Amino acid sequence: MEKLYIGVDLGGTNIAAGIVDLNGNIYCKKSVRTNLPKPEAELEQDIYNLCKSLCEENGYDISNDIISVGIGSPGSVDGKRGIVWSNVNFGYENWRIKENLEKLFGISVYVENDANAAIIAEVMAGNAKGCDNALIVTLGTGVGGGAFLNGQIYAGYNYAGLEVGHIVIEKDGRLCNCGRKGCFERYASASALTRDTQAAMNAHPESLLWKLCPDIEKANAKIAFDAMEKGDKVATEVVNTYIEYLACGLVNLINIFQPEVVCLGGGVSNQQQALLDLLQPLIDKEDFARNARERTKIVIAKFRNDAGIIGAAMVGVNND
Repeated sequence: MEKLYIGVDLGGTNIAAGIVDLNGNIYCKKSVRTNLPKPEAELEQDIYNLCKSLCEENGYDISNDIISVGIGSPGSVDGKRGIVWSNVNFGYENWRIKENLEKLFGISVYVENDANAAIIAEVMAGNAKGCDNALIVTLGTGVGGGAFLNGQIYAGYNYAGLEVGHIVIEKDGRLCNCGRKGCFERYASASALTRDTQAAMNAHPESLLWKLCPDIEKANAKIAFDAMEKGDKVATEVVNTYIEYLACGLVNLINIFQPEVVCLGGGVSNQQQALLDLLQPLIDKEDFARNARERTKIVIAKFRNDAGIIGAAMVGVNND
């Protein structure tokens, strides 16, 4: 029988789980709302219940058919010990997720930073395959970052490396959950784009944004792009401002690491080529190595929103 693994992408908005094989193929997947804030124990039970129902609905038994469960979690993750030392967006500290979930599942559980999990997926089977130096930047509830440098995951000595969402791109800017002001994720996450879209809607009742989304509470990161495509000036300004901030953070990372590839994942990456077309001119202008023979390529992550699921499962494959 094919070896199967469960990968869980733990996000601030949704928890997504999938059953994955050795080649990164997803057999089935399911998601539920994260519904934060809540105690760690309740979230652990939610993760277990999601995986259990996923298996039952598709004819699998966790104990007999699944080799292991991999969790991709935001924050500073010690994969060796299975501890999330800090997750500021969840409000968790010293979360012993591996130990706690293994009691529920009864099989091996592995944990890795969610962005690290995503870059593992891209390097093993995605748009960074074959690269020795690659980054991923995930644009979701926050902004995550993962680095595969010189052929291995870079985590930093305290497992807090590549917390790219918390580099400052606007001095004394918006207050972040981490306590700093002006962090990258306060301007370039899907959540930031949603907030900026809602602010623009409130300021401009004449905007096409209202026709596309009559209920402002249901506005999301996609609405501004949709309205911009239809020629709405307000939406165009929102998107262009967002792109400027996103490009600023990406160029900072490129100038530090000069990787072969930067993969963009998370919800905003669903804009695909439209997003790249807007970003590339700004990156061409500011990249320190813009005149070099070999330059960093910006690509959309192959697995897009599935990268976290596949990468988390691959953490289990690597430990099998």
